[in-house]
Amino acid sequence: MQTLIVLFSLKPGTDPAAYEAWARSTDLPVVRKLPSVDSFEVFRTAGLFGSDQKAPYDYVEMIGIRDIPGFRGDVATETMRRVAGEFRQFADSPVFMLTNRISQE
Repeated sequence: MQTLIVLFSLKPGTDPAAYEAWARSTDLPVVRKLPSVDSFEVFRTAGLFGSDQKAPYDYVEMIGIRDIPGFRGDVATETMRRVAGEFRQFADSPVFMLTNRISQE
């Protein structure tokens, strides 16, 4: 399994409550139902550990993907194109990182 980690801040002037309501009502349930996805979580950052500084991003998404080719097909659907378009209305220059877990053998 691979994990897609998405780091982003909201566009200037965007209401965080509006984004979070959309994430709960649309993004989370739709993405969690994709056949290629094992898990999907969205986190609001709270700051930098051990510091009073603001985190460099407002939100972090973690999507556990069981099948990368299947995920590419899933995100190409009309529903996911709509959801992605809505996401782009909120997110300012999101960073998408595909990761592999390093585990003990």
